[in-house]
Amino acid sequence: MAIVDDQHLVRSGFAMLINSQPDLEVVAEAANGEEAVSALAITRADVVLMDVRMPGMDGIEATRRILTEHLRRPPAASTPSGGGDAGPRIVVLTTFDLDEYALSAIHAGASGFLLKDAPPEELLEAVRTVHRGDAVIAPSTTRRLLDHVAPLLRLPSATQDAHAAAVARLTTREREVFELIAQGLSNPEIALKLFLSEATVKTHVGHILAKLEARDRVQAVVMAYETGIVRP
Repeated sequence: MAIVDDQHLVRSGFAMLINSQPDLEVVAEAANGEEAVSALAITRADVVLMDVRMPGMDGIEATRRILTEHLRRPPAASTPSGGGDAGPRIVVLTTFDLDEYALSAIHAGASGFLLKDAPPEELLEAVRTVHRGDAVIAPSTTRRLLDHVAPLLRLPSATQDAHAAAVARLTTREREVFELIAQGLSNPEIALKLFLSEATVKTHVGHILAKLEARDRVQAVVMAYETGIVRP
């Protein structure tokens, strides 16, 4: 994985924490967005911890550039372990619990949003969860962020109509799972609530994302708010 932060001590601290885990390894570090884009053009990282506020190119623009550059590569060069063809999973880190940063990060393609002061075990679990393909947004941020932008998401548009049509194609069970995803529940939590196996839930989630043409769970949650499945 890679760490991008303009503060050397922060990068070092994260690197020490991550490298202390037997299943995780830091393969690249960068002090700003430009360095991150360059480093990840030549080094494969399945997960990127990205600071959102840095001098020069910030983390949001760096996220957008990294994922855009990945899509331009030949397929044979873009199949990181655990990441499929979607490119590296990017978790945006910030000390600023602000709606605009979280929303911008999600729109840029980030797979997660966490505060820098999250406990070490929470950060490590976020990395592992994102690598498995599940999105992570700080629970304290998720509801407030989406409640805040929900009125804008529900404004009539061609995109909203297309998403509503896609949601309508979900089966009854997929709709149930979709609603629980939108509430921020994990696969194990959904399995427990619906009395299903985790493997079955994972299959339903895969079908839901495919039908919605959603990149990940974050995008699916945004669609749930956009189509009125979830209301503030």
